[in-house]
Amino acid sequence: MSANSTFAEPWAATLAQLEWPSTPKLLLIALINLPVVSIILNVLWQLLPRSKSQPPLVWHWIPFLGSAPAYGRDPVAFFRQCREKYGNCFTFILIGRRVTVTLGTQGNDYVLGGKHTQLAAEDVYGPLTTPIFGKDVVYDCPNEKLMEQKKFVKVSLTAEKFRAYVGMIDEEIKGYLGTDDSFRVYQMNDINEWGRFPVLKTFSEMTILTASRTLQGREIRNNLTKAYAQTYSDLDHGFTPLHWMIPGLPLPSYRKRDAAHAKMSAFYQSILRSRRENPNGDHEDDVMASLMIQRYRDGSPIPDHEIAHILIALLMAGQHTSSSSLSWVLLHIASRPDIQEALYKEQVDHFSAPDGSLRDLSHDDIRELKVLDAVVRETLRMHPPIHSIMRMAHVDIPVPATLAAPSEDVTYVVPKGDIVLASPLISQLDPTVWEQSETWEPLRWYDEAGFAAQASKQYYEGEKVDFGFGLVSKGTVSPYLPFGAGRHRCIGEQFAYLQISTIIVAMIRRLELRVDGEFPKSDFASMMVQPLPCNLLYRRRKFD
Repeated sequence: MSANSTFAEPWAATLAQLEWPSTPKLLLIALINLPVVSIILNVLWQLLPRSKSQPPLVWHWIPFLGSAPAYGRDPVAFFRQCREKYGNCFTFILIGRRVTVTLGTQGNDYVLGGKHTQLAAEDVYGPLTTPIFGKDVVYDCPNEKLMEQKKFVKVSLTAEKFRAYVGMIDEEIKGYLGTDDSFRVYQMNDINEWGRFPVLKTFSEMTILTASRTLQGREIRNNLTKAYAQTYSDLDHGFTPLHWMIPGLPLPSYRKRDAAHAKMSAFYQSILRSRRENPNGDHEDDVMASLMIQRYRDGSPIPDHEIAHILIALLMAGQHTSSSSLSWVLLHIASRPDIQEALYKEQVDHFSAPDGSLRDLSHDDIRELKVLDAVVRETLRMHPPIHSIMRMAHVDIPVPATLAAPSEDVTYVVPKGDIVLASPLISQLDPTVWEQSETWEPLRWYDEAGFAAQASKQYYEGEKVDFGFGLVSKGTVSPYLPFGAGRHRCIGEQFAYLQISTIIVAMIRRLELRVDGEFPKSDFASMMVQPLPCNLLYRRRKFD
């Protein structure tokens, strides 16, 4: 027997007697302990001293996930709690990403007024919008090209076009009330019976129909029948935080979204081919006709696939924001009989005909309806469709010392690669800025010298800037920013105001409304802040 064998055998015998876990047990132990260890390491990391140049980090227990549950559940409450603890500038972890928040009017100006070479929107929103809108448009192209595309679209957003749009919108709403199954009671011409309709579905369909008829023309509207309802739905269901945060998952909603985009793109391109083959056909002077003759600065025409994708973006982007705003405004009107009566009386005073009917609304009438204007503005104050506006930092960017916590005398620096976030909603609900900030009260807008009117004037009539698609008010320091501000301010805001206002008039002159049950809370699970699913009760007006 060798010396080596003599030395090894006792150890071999001892090891053989030990009861070692099987491989599955080892994996189970590792899976149990790994999260615990990662949480401990995450806590220890947060306890380490941090550079004073970095904004304070919001405390979180679970690495990678970070503050996502609190932010996703109720961003307004989350921002307010963080503001109270850290001040107007802080950083939180969102699914592995660092997000630096800057609140208040200065915080809004920091993000929305930043240079696009330093703070880019396309890096943040491209993964969400490109599969829906398509390649080579909006956030899937250089910013300079996007500005040109905005300029192309503005031909459909002129005062001359708006004058024609009002009648089209009213006609669409009248047709919808006369044919949709939810308005059977209205169709029976019964002025005593109350009916019920689903809020989100109804106003989503109304905005699609009115936007397609006005912005895209009769030919496209007539082809976008209810057969396309599922296509809209599939595209719409691809517009969620999940699709934004984790692109390309092998899930049904992703596949349906992609198939719906392909169908819509093919639909528009088929109409384009038909028009090119028959240039003397009976076509309206619509946005498609305009895009077919427009050229980029380098002289190149817009390719057909880009025209199709611009039209998809024009239809879908506005649909989300307008349907959300419409849902909120009609819910508030239904919950305030005094405001509803004032809206109806305003129509009677302005539009009464000798036979007791109401004459048609015109574009020039809209601004004359003060109650209507106050109702829309107040709803946009309390319920802007987007609660968070984000950009990606391309360089290290200093944050003004005035945005640091009150007790800090430092200048923070947002590092390259961080997402920066502004929340105009926080400014619009700030109790130190707005009296009774949580109360929907259109009366605040009646006083032309009051704070609300001055904030609106600052937003709409402030310093003018041309980012490449015409002069717009910069508006980034106003506490009222319903359509964003700066370079990426919504170019469709005037159309959205017209569309929302006209639909309100069309509904109120025909229906009395009541909330069915309790007033709904906000649903923060989608990209747009919509009310949770709910119904409205309606009754046909006597003189409709």
